[in-house]
Amino acid sequence: MTVPEFRRRKHGEKLVVVTAYDALFTRLIEQAGIQAILVGDSLGVVVQGQRDTLSVTMEDMVYHTRLVTRARRQALVIADMPFMSYQVSREQALYNAGRLIQAGAAAVKVEGGGAVVDRVHAMTAMGIPVMGHLGMTPQFVNQFGGYKVQGKDDAQASVLCTDARALEQAGAFSLVLEAMPAAVAQSVTQAVSIPTIGIGAGPHCDGQVLVLYDLLGLFDEFVPKFVKPYAHLRTDALQALRCFKDEVERQRFPTDTESYQ
Repeated sequence: MTVPEFRRRKHGEKLVVVTAYDALFTRLIEQAGIQAILVGDSLGVVVQGQRDTLSVTMEDMVYHTRLVTRARRQALVIADMPFMSYQVSREQALYNAGRLIQAGAAAVKVEGGGAVVDRVHAMTAMGIPVMGHLGMTPQFVNQFGGYKVQGKDDAQASVLCTDARALEQAGAFSLVLEAMPAAVAQSVTQAVSIPTIGIGAGPHCDGQVLVLYDLLGLFDEFVPKFVKPYAHLRTDALQALRCFKDEVERQRFPTDTESYQ
């Protein structure tokens, strides 16, 4: 999967994107036939145990991008630009986006609408593919007063469409639409000629993305309405760990089978 191929899938076969943060899960995702991986700053919550994504650093993102791209064989790898890595200036945005590309990513993702259009234009002009992100943008959580659905009235919906067009004109090759009414996401999808990837944005987007740990049922501290767990690995992991503890304490492990003779 390449950026041009990803863009060509607008209104075609649905695009499937999953987050990943390390080599093991990258291999599993590719073996499942999924062709796009987002190295998300969601790692701040599901990997680092933070309350939100705001404390994730460029060093964190570069490190995890390298882990993913080391294992990547065919998938398109998109890396999140963390909070304050692109907001200060276009020069800062270019420098930090370049670091993620040098770490192996094929593209970067930025949150926000009109305020980041000049950053998106600067990056794409220098050959760095950019994915936009509109709606419930986690880096704006304090401004929103929490993780709240966006675009619930006509004025907000109109702004989302305007921002989507502006990001496309600035060179973005796709957009993530997060936590907005399905009808609004459908309007945004119809307003642009680049693919939209939904997360809590209904069925009308050109593709869908989920956080890996949510999808696998590993993270249960907070499960958004839009998450559908396709497995319950936390339960399986707890059972395995408790069984190991019990067998060691009862001297049932290791046996001759697990010992060298």
